[in-house]
Amino acid sequence: MRQSSGTRSPRPLTLSRRVSWFLLAFGVWSWFVWITFVKNLWKDGSGLAFDDAGDPTGYFWVHLVLAVVSFILGTAIGVIGLRGMRALKSAPAEERAGS
Repeated sequence: MRQSSGTRSPRPLTLSRRVSWFLLAFGVWSWFVWITFVKNLWKDGSGLAFDDAGDPTGYFWVHLVLAVVSFILGTAIGVIGLRGMRALKSAPAEERAGS
């Protein structure tokens, strides 16, 4: 939705119920997937994540950073979805009917 510069919307924009649920589900799914990935990475016995001395390798650190960033993004996306759901609950009935 575009607005001309200098004008403000009379009410805040809200997400549809479908989009809010999708974002919330994406956040939950992201946590599920990446927690499983980190558990498997930690238990890796193939030699990719840990060398022969048991020290973490570059592979481990790169994938751990990837997982942490994904946790943060998944959380942020899930929170946006949750806030969208809460906004729909508090919206008047005629606004909810359109979503």
